Amino acid sequence: MSSYVIRSVRADEWPAAKVLRLDALRDPVAHLAFLETYEEAAAKPDSFWKERVAGSAEGAEGAQQIIAEGPDGRWVGTLTVLVEEPGTTDWAGFAVERKQTHLVGVFVRPEERGNGLTEVLFDAALEWSWERGAERVRLIVHEENGRAQRFYRKVGFVPSGVIVPLGDAGDAGERELEFVLDRVCD
Repeated sequence: MSSYVIRSVRADEWPAAKVLRLDALRDPVAHLAFLETYEEAAAKPDSFWKERVAGSAEGAEGAQQIIAEGPDGRWVGTLTVLVEEPGTTDWAGFAVERKQTHLVGVFVRPEERGNGLTEVLFDAALEWSWERGAERVRLIVHEENGRAQRFYRKVGFVPSGVIVPLGDAGDAGERELEFVLDRVCD
């Protein structure tokens, strides 16, 4: 892992962040991992990408995009950490009861998987979360994304029992499951 650099993205790196996101949306399981399609993301103007990256860049307090940079400088993995404050409502309409962070946009290039890189990205996200006083970290995973669920369990996340339906409210189709990791105080 010493040949990788794990760091927060800088606001001026929006073109690289855009490329990595579009690559993630081309992944064969993207339909299970992301709530947008490649076509939707590719159609967005550069101003969208500039604003998106600036809001989660180094120094931002409400969100942080963490990247893994390979030895050749190519971005090979990413995840974003969103801060959720108590008394607010999350993106799915659920009340936020305590200070927590929400991991989204997890992606590691296929050729980089299985070497511990995802664990290192998660360690960085957890460290960032705990430094900001989060009581727990959560993520949402598609019920059919077994590979991701196995990884989340491996690094200590457990299902909370919260189920997020996808699609129309009356649609009894696809669902996502919340996984959580509570902060352990020494």
